[in-house]
Amino acid sequence: MAIRPVYSMETSPERNAADLAAQLSDLSPRLVLFFASSSFEPAALAAAMQKQFSTAKVIGCTTAGELVNDKVLRHSVVAMAFDGEALEDVTIGVVHNLKTENQVPQVFTAFEAHTGQKMMDLDVKQYVGLILIDGLSGAEEKVMEKIGDLTNILFVGGSAADDMKLQTTYVFADGAAYTNAAVLALLKPQTGFEVVKTQSFCSVKKVLKATRVNEAERIVFEFDGEPASQVYARAVGLPQEQASSKFMDQPFGLMVEGEPYVRGLREFRDEALVFFCNIKEGTELSLLQATDIVKDTQAVVQTQKEKLGRISGLLHFNCCFRALQLEQWGQWEEYGKIFAGIPTAGFSTYGEQYLGHINQTSTMLLFT
Repeated sequence: MAIRPVYSMETSPERNAADLAAQLSDLSPRLVLFFASSSFEPAALAAAMQKQFSTAKVIGCTTAGELVNDKVLRHSVVAMAFDGEALEDVTIGVVHNLKTENQVPQVFTAFEAHTGQKMMDLDVKQYVGLILIDGLSGAEEKVMEKIGDLTNILFVGGSAADDMKLQTTYVFADGAAYTNAAVLALLKPQTGFEVVKTQSFCSVKKVLKATRVNEAERIVFEFDGEPASQVYARAVGLPQEQASSKFMDQPFGLMVEGEPYVRGLREFRDEALVFFCNIKEGTELSLLQATDIVKDTQAVVQTQKEKLGRISGLLHFNCCFRALQLEQWGQWEEYGKIFAGIPTAGFSTYGEQYLGHINQTSTMLLFT
């Protein structure tokens, strides 16, 4: 069985794809995932990757940094290849027109034709889903909610990024590059698998209720009937003009059974707060405080090693804000060591998918 991560630092799409193919020349991949800096021309890269891996399903997206094994890279292309001994089956589909439609049902209809089973009837112990989605579409919640309505299969993944430019993000499938789209993959691994998430925050026991919102625009105008910006500034103990400095260290969390599902903060807009996630009116959010990313992630990975016995491959979707925190704290090298000896590939995201859309989290798909 082979699940193999590789990377290339070449400077053109064609050379990157050829370099990756050369490194995988002894493998017959069934699936190739790739995560690429937005510095490469997207259509050319998508075409080059499909050409080099013509017999495989090939999907990917643009990033805000690439992760491979114990390395953190910039301006690279990282790939993970799965051969037939690792994956019994894989099928992929593209959800188009995210901002105006929701084509998840059409993609799932194709998946059902492929598997011969209804998506709701698939065995959650045999199948797992991947999702890569335009990270500037603002449509992650809509897509994840529809997926949850139609299947019990867990879909995990990340929102495509563009090296923090916040201009255009791309997803890739079958040799083409797309915006305003999501790529879904339904995997039937030959081995066991586990999906985990980890975030490095604890609740400070301060709960605020969103009482006036624009859900579609991810804006909260009021908490508990007061201007949201004023309430947040008071909660973190700073004047409003300084309070945005606390956004990364003190976001909000939707608490579920004592565990936070992080709702990241983007900006003040007049007296409102703009989030990176949708907030429904009436939602109660807890103010969070950052903890030690390295220590927390190490504990999660070690627990999985002990539980699973071994990890033959790990897909790693890591929030770009976590990446910025690790960089600020000088902890990237220490963080990378957590994954030493584990075949790992992933990227820094504009959001993570796990039972919905979340922020400042790392979601992982592990194979035994």
